[in-house]
Amino acid sequence: MCYLSAMVHEVLERFQGSHVRIRTVLVSVLAVALFAWFLRHANLGDVWVQVRRARLDLLVVGFLMVVLSYVIRAYRWQYLLRPIGPTRFRTAFRTTVIGAAALGVLPARAGDVLRPYLLARQEGLSTSATFATIVMERVLDLIAMLVLLAMYVWGTASASTLPASLLRGVEVSAALAGAAAVLLMALTWIMATHPERVGRLVFSAARMLPSAMADRLAGYATTFSGGFAVARAPQALAAALFWSFLLWLVIAGEVWLVAMAFGIYLPFAGSFLVLALLTIGVAVPTPGGVGSYHEAYRIGVTMFFGAANDAAVAAALVTHAISFIPVVLAGVVFMAQDGIGFGRFTAVAPTTADEEMPARP
Repeated sequence: MCYLSAMVHEVLERFQGSHVRIRTVLVSVLAVALFAWFLRHANLGDVWVQVRRARLDLLVVGFLMVVLSYVIRAYRWQYLLRPIGPTRFRTAFRTTVIGAAALGVLPARAGDVLRPYLLARQEGLSTSATFATIVMERVLDLIAMLVLLAMYVWGTASASTLPASLLRGVEVSAALAGAAAVLLMALTWIMATHPERVGRLVFSAARMLPSAMADRLAGYATTFSGGFAVARAPQALAAALFWSFLLWLVIAGEVWLVAMAFGIYLPFAGSFLVLALLTIGVAVPTPGGVGSYHEAYRIGVTMFFGAANDAAVAAALVTHAISFIPVVLAGVVFMAQDGIGFGRFTAVAPTTADEEMPARP
């Protein structure tokens, strides 16, 4: 029996390793294809000239905006974590950068798992509740971004150079995304205020499974729901929303400054629309949004703001480089200092799954 168990375990390990390799190959091919599509009409010689002529002072300020954005992310995360337990800014900042580095070099958003895992281990918090704060972050990001986009679309866009034929589609998309944001916020409030009910609901839905497994799932659901506790703390939630809007204004400032450095006419409020497209671009599961990020930027500034294609390509390359390369390098340094290697990333998810098994309510 032990021999048979060992054989099954070996087969499963080989299958998992094969699955990871196949997924890595697929996302790599996707990244290369998207990047080639992005460059399909570009004159690389002219793109290089555009990069050399870009205003260095504006690029430096844009880089400082990136640094400031990660400071704000860490402060906001502390507010979301406050109902769970106390945290140190240094830990929140370092793990945020490490998570961003993982997002920049690995597919499947591994950084969104690694970041809460590392912080929970270092600060002695519940891993599943800490992971829920990452989900809460995404909800707040969506709300802040959509409010800023709405201010542009229904405020200044009609009087700008935005083509009327495209404006209607943007308005409809923003309205649908806004409805989704409201629904997500309502769902997080329900989970925050009724974690025990969520646990009982999961247990009822998992009755077809063995009792021990159903208990485990229900316990995870209860603890996970507790990570949304900030939704029932008005002051902490208001602070988190404030930092969310400030964060997206800073990110918009980086996009705007780089566009100005390349002579692209982009109203500051227009950068909210470009940000919405970039958010869609980074959602494509390629490491660091390679290809999809670049093409989303190119489409945004050429289609909506009339930028020349080669200038748009150059600005997309530099914006992506400023946003990702320094963060990845800093994350690698922090990982080295903490004794973390890239080989441990694939082990994070199963480790967090086995870390705690709360009782069913």
